[in-house]
Amino acid sequence: MDNINYKMGWLVVFFDLPTTTREDKKQYIQFRKNLLEDGYLMVQYSVYARACVTQERIETHARRLRSMVPPDGSVRCMFVTNIQWDKTYIFHGKSKPPPDISMPEQMLLW
Repeated sequence: MDNINYKMGWLVVFFDLPTTTREDKKQYIQFRKNLLEDGYLMVQYSVYARACVTQERIETHARRLRSMVPPDGSVRCMFVTNIQWDKTYIFHGKSKPPPDISMPEQMLLW
């Protein structure tokens, strides 16, 4: 079996942020914007994922996440290997299917 599929994977972020006040909404928008600028893709509301190819990248993005959390927010992140990600079940109703979120192609630099 290919070991690379166990090292590469997705950092999945789940969050609950308050949106009751104007300041809460501003912090929510900024948090979401930061995720998107850092390469995360929206899987569904309050669930975002980003491809990570090494343990160092996972730790880097976890540190960034920690620094972005609003004071009253709750954020969890979980690493899922590429094998596990490929085995997820996706169910949806009659609306259009969700976008395909697959591991990006790796570039070879020399």
